[in-house]
Amino acid sequence: MSPRATGLVLAAGGSRRLGQPKQLLPYGEATLLDHTLATARACAFEQLVCVLGGGARRIRDVVDLSGAEVVVNEQFGTGCSSSIAAALNVVDARADVLVLLLGDQPGVTPDTVAALLAGRGDAPLASCRYDDGRGHPLAFARSMFGDLAALHGDKGVWKLMDRGEVAEVPVPGPVPLDVDTWEDYRALLGAPAGPERRHRSLRT
Repeated sequence: MSPRATGLVLAAGGSRRLGQPKQLLPYGEATLLDHTLATARACAFEQLVCVLGGGARRIRDVVDLSGAEVVVNEQFGTGCSSSIAAALNVVDARADVLVLLLGDQPGVTPDTVAALLAGRGDAPLASCRYDDGRGHPLAFARSMFGDLAALHGDKGVWKLMDRGEVAEVPVPGPVPLDVDTWEDYRALLGAPAGPERRHRSLRT
């Protein structure tokens, strides 16, 4: 029997470096967050949770949040760990695994998520292993939910993964770009973006 999976889209960032909600940046036919949520819906998770924080009211007015249980993290300024903790309060008690996706990383595809879930086996922690390093999405077995709830700050998840054995599932290609700055956004859209940058999704 396949494990029951809950997808968690983290989209609570305050976008301080951009000066406006990055979740609402135009991408494709809609917005950055619309694209990520569409990907998450295509994964056919048994449950989909989306955490908002900065700009939550405006995002609700613009983004198609259908199919997702929305959680608003009022403490989003303290880091991504607070968003994960807030989401765990609504995760279905029947969920066996939590798949963590970043709302500003549109390069992740349903095939990426499928590969992660198929390749993790029964590992408590799993990540994607791209050609240039480890990256999102990440998968956590229910046995890790207590540890996730106790995390603090932006790098809490990666500190947790560094403490234990992690199943790394091969995914072809580079780590997908995420968007923190205007340079990132231009790079995502294929415009010249200056010197090559090291991907920062590993911060979460």
